[in-house]
Parts: sequence; structure tokens; C-alpha cells
Amino acid sequence: MSIISKVVGGLSKQYYIRQFLFGCIFAVLFIYLAVHTYSSNINSSTLQLVISILFAIVYTLLYPYSRFVYESVVGYIMGDNVFFLNIFILMIFKFITMLLCWTFSIFIAPVGMLYLYYYHTKKEREL
Repeated sequence: MSIISKVVGGLSKQYYIRQFLFGCIFAVLFIYLAVHTYSSNINSSTLQLVISILFAIVYTLLYPYSRFVYESVVGYIMGDNVFFLNIFILMIFKFITMLLCWTFSIFIAPVGMLYLYYYHTKKEREL
């Protein structure tokens, strides 16, 4: 197996697509704000807009790996416990954690990618 297939193929397609679609929500909001700021600000340059859009694309592509790290850490800490919360509080908390994972995906995702590489390399050696 190559490095790319160990890392990129490390997450299931269903999981990656699901998390990618959630990441697209934040990308659309971010790009909308960037375009709106660009169109309303006389001093802004096209380069700033292009860089903002590129960052949104990179964050969105890395978001599933970032979310994988977050869910792994939370799963390890919480175990099999179940909490009963008000749905509005839960949804606000989920939105905030998703936004944080998307915003910091460029820093969090490499941890997940390294783990997936290590895991699949170890599994390959066992076979």
C-alpha cells in the first residue's frame, strides 16, 4: 500500500463524504462572507478573495480527518456513557465543535492522517 492509500483511503467513503458535506456548509458560509466583504470593501484585492476561497477548500478537504480526531478523542474520554440533553443545547454544542474542527482542521487533520498511516502500516505488517 502506498502512503496516499493508507492516509486518504484510511477513512471509509461513507464517513468521509458525510463529514465532507458538513464541512461544505462552513465553506459556503465562509466564501459567502469573503465575497460579501470583497464586494463591499473598496480596498480589498482579488488576491485576498482567491486566497480566502483556497483556504476554505483546503479546510473542507481536511475537515473529515479533523472530525475523526475529535470523535476519537471524545469517544476515548466519554466511553459508552449516554447523556440526555435539551436538543437545542446539544445542537448548539455540535455546531460549535464542528465549526472549531473546520477552523482548525489545518492543524488537527495531520494528527489524524499520521494515525491512519501508522494504523494501516501496522495492519499491513501483521498480514
